[in-house]
Amino acid sequence: MKVMAQVGMVMNLDKCIGCHTCSVTCKQAWTNRAGVEYVWFNNVETRPGQGYPRRYEDQARWRGGWELNRRGRLRLRGGGRLKKLLGLFASPVQPELKDYYEPWTYDYQNLVQAPLGDDFPVARPKSLITGKDTRIEWSANWDDNLGGTAQLGHLDPVVEQVRRESEDRIKFEFEQTFMFYLPRICEHCLNPSCMASCPSGAIYKRTEDGIVLVDQDRCRGWRQCVTGCPYKKIYFNHKTGKAEKCTFCYPRVEIGLPTVCSETCVGRLRYIGIFLYDADRVTQAASAAEKDLYQAQLDLMLDPEDPAVAAAARAGGIPEDWLEAARRSPVYRLAKVYQVALPLHPEYRTMPMVWYVPPLSPVVDLLSGQGHDAEEAGNLFGAIEALRIPVEYLAGLFTAGDTQIVTGVLRRLAAMRSFMRGITLGQGADEAIAAAVGMDAAAMYEMYRLMAIAKYQERYVIPKAHVEQAHNLEEMGCSLDYDQGPGMYPSEAFGEASGKPVPVAVENFHALKQRQTGSGEVQPGELHGRVNLLNWDGRGTPPGMFPERRDTPHPATASPADGAGTAGPSPDAAGPSDHATGASGNDEDNRPREQR
Repeated sequence: MKVMAQVGMVMNLDKCIGCHTCSVTCKQAWTNRAGVEYVWFNNVETRPGQGYPRRYEDQARWRGGWELNRRGRLRLRGGGRLKKLLGLFASPVQPELKDYYEPWTYDYQNLVQAPLGDDFPVARPKSLITGKDTRIEWSANWDDNLGGTAQLGHLDPVVEQVRRESEDRIKFEFEQTFMFYLPRICEHCLNPSCMASCPSGAIYKRTEDGIVLVDQDRCRGWRQCVTGCPYKKIYFNHKTGKAEKCTFCYPRVEIGLPTVCSETCVGRLRYIGIFLYDADRVTQAASAAEKDLYQAQLDLMLDPEDPAVAAAARAGGIPEDWLEAARRSPVYRLAKVYQVALPLHPEYRTMPMVWYVPPLSPVVDLLSGQGHDAEEAGNLFGAIEALRIPVEYLAGLFTAGDTQIVTGVLRRLAAMRSFMRGITLGQGADEAIAAAVGMDAAAMYEMYRLMAIAKYQERYVIPKAHVEQAHNLEEMGCSLDYDQGPGMYPSEAFGEASGKPVPVAVENFHALKQRQTGSGEVQPGELHGRVNLLNWDGRGTPPGMFPERRDTPHPATASPADGAGTAGPSPDAAGPSDHATGASGNDEDNRPREQR
């Protein structure tokens, strides 16, 4: 038994309101650069829908993930080494830009510079790729809130699968339709097919925490990883010629902070914690029969309370505070103890480590609309089979089509609601409700506390990196830090002309530690002359976010010696960092209002 630690995430889909705050903050922190305009490390999909890129779940076309050969052994759907070598310079089995979307902006200058005329000027959409006028036909959020579902909903690969199995189970008439939100990031799999697909070995899985990263020095832009990833969460930077992906915000995780998407989530639906797993059995679990994949992955997760597991973990070099974090891990409890979280598409055999609690709310809404007591146990249990979101659809997403597992999860969630209803109404804890789903009253209440009212420290149990691991955790020259990638062209960190490059590891162990764990306000100079929202904790105003001005007396009392009429940005705000901080470099625009 080889015990290893894996940072994992669980998302409670009942709480997601589709606000896309996680997507926007992730975009601002990681992909707000040239070359990745179309890239969203985090995106929120409305289901049913085609997703982003569209129809990414159609592995008959995209050939992502793993499959079993005739001998029952794992092999890449996209082919082995020989097939990949033959297709090294031409890989048609991957999405094109039209499958993602052509990013655009608007010609806002035309609104203020258009000549006088009888017509109102318009801001035409301009392609961020070609710079020419474009027509908006698709985006990363095109299916939002069932937009176009009446015409395009049948193109959802999961809908197609369910319809083949039960013809009229899913209909898109207005009164019968359903909808829920599905946030997605890289799964940071235990058996990543992207890593196995890379000809240059640039993708690696960190042994310390299981985060999957791309070594930008070794990446040669073959794009086989894009084909190999069944979730299509690896992207090609057309400016650097490198592959990029979600990093699980490793600079934050290393000092015990949650990812940006988790930190800013409005619904507080994300949980981050540690899984302990047996690395020697990953291949065996991934080779299980399709109907057994969920249970096989569940069996991979080891009990951190088991003395034998703890001893093997210590022998493998896992620090004691990591073992303690594993014992308090919310993701382990939701996935393994309470068994209410499910993996996304286990049939891809990548062993994904971002799990989901399926939504239950629509059944409650349905019962309430029919005049029933929506929280009564009998009503809830009886209505699950008639759930507006078909159980078959949820099973197609989370259990490789096994509806019994999904039904069991929904029954536990329904039991929790009914159980807590009795307590809230002063009727006491009904042990029979908990027993009906194989739980006791104490476990039911603990599950409720974790899913409904857990505090920050309970939702995010993230052990810090150790000093002895510092060298191994240093970044490998990542293009996320340098606008045009290492060894390409002269550039600056976090955007063009944004200041002197500072390696993330250096900033992590100095600025991040001081800013995120200190109790005081932001102090000048902590961000080394640039603004990095990834490291900003929201306290105070970081230097460089706004252009600084000299203290200037009122014009009525100022003398020429005081510099009246010549105020502008301070030397600290001038220079190459103006582009990133929003300073225009125009003294006229930066003068106090009374002097304009």
